[in-house]
Parts: sequence; C-alpha cells; structure tokens
Amino acid sequence: MTNNSKPKLTSMDPATERAVARTGLRPRCSCLDAQYNNKRWHELKFHREVQDTTCDAWKRLLDIIERCANDGEEIFEPGAQIDWEDWIKIVTLPATISKLTSVKEFRLYGSNLMRIPPEIGEMKQLEMFDIYTSYRLHWLPFEITRCPNLKSSRVSTRALYGNFKYRPPFPRLHTKTSDLFVPEGCSVCRKALGTKDTIQAWISLRVATDVVPLLVHACSKECVDALPTPPSGYVDHAHAGGLGLAQPPKR
Repeated sequence: MTNNSKPKLTSMDPATERAVARTGLRPRCSCLDAQYNNKRWHELKFHREVQDTTCDAWKRLLDIIERCANDGEEIFEPGAQIDWEDWIKIVTLPATISKLTSVKEFRLYGSNLMRIPPEIGEMKQLEMFDIYTSYRLHWLPFEITRCPNLKSSRVSTRALYGNFKYRPPFPRLHTKTSDLFVPEGCSVCRKALGTKDTIQAWISLRVATDVVPLLVHACSKECVDALPTPPSGYVDHAHAGGLGLAQPPKR
C-alpha cells in the first residue's frame, strides 16, 4: 500500500444503512453464548415471549401490512416506518403477512423478532429475505420453502440452531405439540392438522443462499420421511433436537 492509498471501506446498501443507524439497544439474547467461550452446552428452550397485540407498535404494524398489500408494494421494511422504541416491542409478525403477495424484498435487519409465522409461505413473489443481526431469531418455519422465487438471503448464521461451525443444539421437541405457530395445514402435504396427531421435527435445509434450521409440523410419519435430504455436513435427517442428538464433526 502506498502512502497515498486509503483502505477500502466496506459499503452498505441504503436499507442496511438505515437499519444500522436505528439499531440502538435491544434486549439481549444469551441462548447461544456457549459457542463464543467454549462453555458446555445446556438444553436450549424456545423463546416464549408473548406478543402484546394491544400496543401501538402492533397496531401500526398491522396497518403497514394492509397498506403494503393494497398498494402492491414490492419492498416490505416495517422497521423503517416504526419508531425504534416501538419496533423492538415486535417479537413476531402477524399471519396477515400472507397478504403480501407482491413483495419481493423482505427487510428485517436488526429486528427483535423471535418468530416468523408459517404464512410467509404465501409470499409467492419473495426474492430476497434479510434477517441479518436479528439475533433472537434462531429458526424459521418450514413453510418458507414454498416461496418459489426466493433466491437471496442474509442471515446471521451464528444466531441459528445447529449452525455449521459451532453446533449449538436444537431445543428438544416433546411429544406434546408446542403451540408456537402451529399452521392450519401440514408443512409437507398441507392436509389439515389435528392437534393430537401433529408431529414436530427439525430439519436443516438450504433456503436461498443460507442453510437454516426449519421447524416442521407434519400430519404423519410418512410426511416426515418425505422431507428433503439436508446438505452435507448437517444432521442428515429430520429430528427432535436435544443434547443427545449426534452432531457431525466440525470442519
């Protein structure tokens, strides 16, 4: 490097610049901290924080979705339209995101989200999905695989269950079905689900440009067996999570 040359700065797109500027102080998640200091893993549990649907932030979010759907907008970036102090009160998205059938870019950079509802599978025009630095979002619904045009993603992989490098465990799925965003229909065949018959399973699959942990709600063992084969290096089958799960060796 010559004396007159300057180091090249990393550039950010305008959407990311806006999100970074608004990040501020968020509630901290320590679920996966063991990967940073070589501590022993303990059984992980789902975030079960309940969304306050009476707060102004939630009502504002519903209005934004309705307007975005009615106007046929192609970019959905709710965090840019809600004050930061309110935006961090949003821990999930409503099922009405199914109306966003014209949206091509889903921008949730730096959110405080813990869950994405399975209705994301109805966003048929979705091409780009950005949840980068949404550090409390550790998994996605299997239904996101129904987005046929989804080709680009941006994810903080260390915030994901079963990430390739550090192998954090998956929360154990028990026989009694969790009430966390159980869809109306089977994740695989779309047959109506009966609460008693629903089988939950984890599987790691490539979604756009990232391999992510997906939560499946299946109506039968046959549907679980019909799931795709995970990429090389990940747990090679659908499973129920827990510390006893054998993990592939690290690279």
